[in-house]
Amino acid sequence: MPVSRASGVDRRLFLTSLLGVTAAAAGLSGCAESSAAAGSEGASTAPLADKVPAGTSLKIASYQNVQQLQFKLANLPDPPFKVSGWLNIGAGPDVINAFRAKSLDVANNAGIPPIQAHYQGFDAKIVAINVTRKPNYLFATKPGSDIRDIADFKGRKLAFSQGQAQGVVLLRALKRAGLAYDDVDLVPLTSNQFLTALQSGQVDIAPLGNTQAPAYLAQYESKGARTIATDVVDLLNLLWAPVSVLNDRAKAAAVAAYIPRWAQGQVWSYEHPGVWNEEFYVKTQNLTLPQARAVTALANKPLFPPSWTEAIAWEQETADLLAEGGFVRRFDVGTLFDHRFEGIAAASVPAEYRK
Repeated sequence: MPVSRASGVDRRLFLTSLLGVTAAAAGLSGCAESSAAAGSEGASTAPLADKVPAGTSLKIASYQNVQQLQFKLANLPDPPFKVSGWLNIGAGPDVINAFRAKSLDVANNAGIPPIQAHYQGFDAKIVAINVTRKPNYLFATKPGSDIRDIADFKGRKLAFSQGQAQGVVLLRALKRAGLAYDDVDLVPLTSNQFLTALQSGQVDIAPLGNTQAPAYLAQYESKGARTIATDVVDLLNLLWAPVSVLNDRAKAAAVAAYIPRWAQGQVWSYEHPGVWNEEFYVKTQNLTLPQARAVTALANKPLFPPSWTEAIAWEQETADLLAEGGFVRRFDVGTLFDHRFEGIAAASVPAEYRK
């Protein structure tokens, strides 16, 4: 169902219906516990432990097994804690649901999922930042489309996932093009539904990751599909964790020990594009080697700033943009950052990979 003021759909109800139903199925007790925590002691400010206590374990998100493969290929040492589960979870709504169900302790996402979690009443904090300088997404048209640029989005159906990075990229692109939300039809979907929606003509446009576009064009370019580049940057690639995890002194120490490996794994794959193309894109993503090289050519150099000042400012702009559209209520995003972890990632990588 398209979302616009004309349709009479309340944007906050839209958010609840899109992201909250599965969360409710995961158990209302998790939300109650989170809200209770927010009303009492909140996030811990205790200094991080110098050593991870014996027997500590973490359940870590590793979408498409990226982290494990990076760690293996980079020959990084085993962490000083047990990984009790690597979960193949990447989408923000899925991560939030896993956090609620206590089946996940730390995850890698863009900047928007922590904002959505806050709006839903779930307490989680950002613990590491990787700044993105080049666009990770572009817009793909359905086969046979006459759309040539973003100005042509007016009056069209756009795939929109407000709980994921793709959603904020779309909103920022519309704003830059001078298009109001009411100028388009926002079709609520999650990113794993975008390709099917394009193929079937359910939507005219969907934001696709740089890694998805080559395969889509290989199949549908001959049928009139195309991509439209955007200079809109989704600035933040981050690690975050539930407050309940960070309030656990042992688990917080384990999260701190995981951050350097997360950063070093990204640096390794950036520095070894040939191996990464073969081992990840070709062997696990079914791209041809030329397609993999095209994706790698667009890859961002990982940057782990010692200070989170820029990240906080960008996150505030994102939250304000969502609030302007009526998707969330305004709030101070500074509450989303756990500054005990600030600088850990930067200290673990060479200077050229810092801000």
